[in-house]
Amino acid sequence: MESNQPPSRPQGSNKEWQLIEKLLGQAQAEQRKSRRWGIFFKTLTFVYLFVVLFMLIPSRDGALAVAEPHVAVVDVNGVISADSEASADLISAGLREAFEAKNAKAVLLRINSPGGSPVQSNQVYNEIRRLREKYPEKKVYAAITDTGASGAYYIASAADDIYADPASIVGSIGVIMAGFGLEEAAEKLGVERRVYTAGENKDLMDPFAPVNPAHRRHVQEMLDEIHQQFIGAVKQGRGDRLRVDGHPELFSGLFWTGERALDLGLIDGLKSPGQVARDVIGVEELVNYTYSPSPVEQLLQRFGVSIGKGLGSSLGLEQYLPDLR
Repeated sequence: MESNQPPSRPQGSNKEWQLIEKLLGQAQAEQRKSRRWGIFFKTLTFVYLFVVLFMLIPSRDGALAVAEPHVAVVDVNGVISADSEASADLISAGLREAFEAKNAKAVLLRINSPGGSPVQSNQVYNEIRRLREKYPEKKVYAAITDTGASGAYYIASAADDIYADPASIVGSIGVIMAGFGLEEAAEKLGVERRVYTAGENKDLMDPFAPVNPAHRRHVQEMLDEIHQQFIGAVKQGRGDRLRVDGHPELFSGLFWTGERALDLGLIDGLKSPGQVARDVIGVEELVNYTYSPSPVEQLLQRFGVSIGKGLGSSLGLEQYLPDLR
């Protein structure tokens, strides 16, 4: 007859089995304890990072809730490009909040920029003109500090009035596209260029090939077209104040001091941003509405820009773009 009971352990080994079971139980308990602490610290780290990011996100409510009359300031600093703080998206976001602010008596563009992308500059120019039509009671002033050249002047010309310091750099109404010719250097170094294209003009401005006259004409026509767009915007913004007659150099790409720019009709006066607020607008209080992205937005933007730059570089487009500088 078979028994269903498990086989008995030898009596001599009972103590050993009990010790093994005890050790296994302690190991399991330690494992569970370690897992609980791991979950706790991961949760604590997540909460800490969330709080830090929340604290770093700039609040716009402070600017929007200003109860006293003030001048709404929007900065245009540095090179104007899609991936900089002087991008059309960021400048336009600040402008919209500045115009919407009930107690802002006027909007002041505080400019210190050598220019940059014609596309970004034109987008800001158009947004200023749109907001001026939407809020006709609110004037827009531009105050150039160190530099308001090329694309930055493009933007400034959308304002009702432009001011600068006597020593400011103003103007540079022109377009440039630059590159290098490396075919002779490659030949001296014994480097053979191997490039394959689909499209007879895809190798336009290849730095390792001699300049193609047809390509040169095409690029020049494109630059001339952008230049005429720039000139048209400045004429539309400045109107009869420009001293066009007798000054063919006005749209030649030259730049001048603020003092000379006043004589040419490029600006309306010689004043600092504070003087414009106090003496022209009649309000001393300045409130900055310049939009700054949060750390999370900056991280996502940099991630997107890095992908865009990689694609642009692989297509050979990164260094050959028109520039208003």
